Amino acid sequence: MTQEKKRILSGMRPTGRLHLGNYYGALYNWLRLQEQYECYFFVADWHALTTEYENPGPLGEYIQEMVIDWLAAGLDPERSTLFVQSGIPEHPELYLIFGMFTPVSWLERNPTYKDQIQELAHKELATYGFLGYPVLQAADILMYKAHGVPVGVDQVPHVEMTREIARRFNHLYGPLFPEPEVLLTEVPKLTGTDGRKMSKSYDNCIYLSDPPEVVARKVRGMVTDTQRPYRRDPGEPDRCLTFPFLRLNLPPARIEEIARACRAAELGCVECKKELAEALVANLAPVYERRQYYAGLPELVREILVAGNARARQTARRTLREVRQALGFQRDYQLWE
Repeated sequence: MTQEKKRILSGMRPTGRLHLGNYYGALYNWLRLQEQYECYFFVADWHALTTEYENPGPLGEYIQEMVIDWLAAGLDPERSTLFVQSGIPEHPELYLIFGMFTPVSWLERNPTYKDQIQELAHKELATYGFLGYPVLQAADILMYKAHGVPVGVDQVPHVEMTREIARRFNHLYGPLFPEPEVLLTEVPKLTGTDGRKMSKSYDNCIYLSDPPEVVARKVRGMVTDTQRPYRRDPGEPDRCLTFPFLRLNLPPARIEEIARACRAAELGCVECKKELAEALVANLAPVYERRQYYAGLPELVREILVAGNARARQTARRTLREVRQALGFQRDYQLWE
């Protein structure tokens, strides 16, 4: 008898085309995880409303673009369940139930809450939805009884809050939910082409949808070691903003050679970026090819999400039925499809 795979869940807000920060920071890890776990990957469009509630119109297009990038990167809808959060009505219901017993103090102590308020100061985020989004995250995770959640260090407090909500539910109503473990993602620090955080708003991204010639051009314009003004000056790979990209795209032996030659001023930044551009274009070639394929078949992408939603909803309905039974809300006069 084969041992049943453990289950994980992760999601992304739909922001449109994905860039290399998204690819190496999340998708790269998802591809590995789908080989080992039963995976649920979802489009977090309800979460997007916490900051984009004033202009939700583009979300439909963003969902399509993002999922095309998922498929291009190699996520396999036969092995992983890909679905859209808003297509599963059980999510907001479980969110509502969890919200009934989650103390406000838990939400106010969320370390990322005030940080995001400051970072997004141009938006009006003093809303119930923004304060309560960790409860919605808990509903997303616990709906599928995930054993683990792949996250970066900044998201660890959210998973811990999910664990607290699971413990509180189990204490109040009986054991139902596992406490998910953090699967820490080693996210490399990747900056945009101008040295700032890679962000669409800064127009400094390299996108998975960029043609090879655009990728090469953007790499040539990347900021490197700002303390090395001339080629004859010794460089320092550890302060070079391009070096993390090299580590991700070249063999370790070649990385060691480049680091030595950089420190000895035997290799210039222009030459180094040329080699990076060639390696990156080659490594992204299969991704770009698959993206062209799926971009030309929007109905296929839609069918993949419809099928994923159907699988996800089967699991969600089972969980919510168990939740209602635990609460004593499962009565003959309540109808279930």
